[in-house]
Amino acid sequence: MTSFGADRQRVRRLAFLALAFWPLVSWASLAGKSTSTEGAETPQARTESAKIEADTLKPAKAAPAKPVAPNGPRPSRAEVIAMIPAVARRHGVEEELVRAVVAAESNYNAHAVSRAGAVGLMQLMPPTAADYGVTSLADLFDPKINLDTGTRHLKRLLRKYNNDYGRVIMAYNAGEGVVDRTNSQVTYLETLNYTEAVITYYRRNGGTQPTQVALNQVRTLRGTRDLGKARRLMKKYLDPSLLSLKVKPTLDLRRLNPALHEVGPESKPMFELGATGRP
Repeated sequence: MTSFGADRQRVRRLAFLALAFWPLVSWASLAGKSTSTEGAETPQARTESAKIEADTLKPAKAAPAKPVAPNGPRPSRAEVIAMIPAVARRHGVEEELVRAVVAAESNYNAHAVSRAGAVGLMQLMPPTAADYGVTSLADLFDPKINLDTGTRHLKRLLRKYNNDYGRVIMAYNAGEGVVDRTNSQVTYLETLNYTEAVITYYRRNGGTQPTQVALNQVRTLRGTRDLGKARRLMKKYLDPSLLSLKVKPTLDLRRLNPALHEVGPESKPMFELGATGRP
């Protein structure tokens, strides 16, 4: 009886101890789990980390390389001129206009490359040539392909601007967007010089289409451009107060009457300018 009572008392103590220490064991296991989870990287975190690392290591986009002219021989001026009539007839563009554009753009140099990356006889930009199916730089340096592509572009501009040579020439140089946006009032110095040069070559080659209105417009736009530049310079460097003359009278009010003003070597001037421009 006594032994059974002692065993029963021992069981109660063990149960009490188990209940007392159970929260501590639970908290420890949870803390361990939390610590292990915190140290581990989730799949989403790994994905974001990899993306950032890839973006960091990704090389910066390099600017497109400037076209390089081929090393082979290029056609002479006479050979280029001989190619133009057939191309002009094929696309219904005046031969004199094609020759004028070639002269102004490249001076008949089939290997010409501009600072902006325009290529060949008619100085075509690769994106413009791509609009006509020419995507190879080697083809753009081919004089026949370049002439054909540039003449097709001229033909499209002639249709768009109703054979207005002034607008066509401006658009060939500055781009259709600039011509349309400014209502043909393009004031870029390069475009004005280019338009005047092409019209001069066109007339020299025997072109007969009306170009005087376009030439007059170029000169007007050049004057507008110069006037705007002069105004900016005046605003920057000229003191506006110097534009007004300031005078002060030297005689009394009665003597300011011209009828009463004495004339002679002893007379004084009626007014004089202030030494500093102020009365």
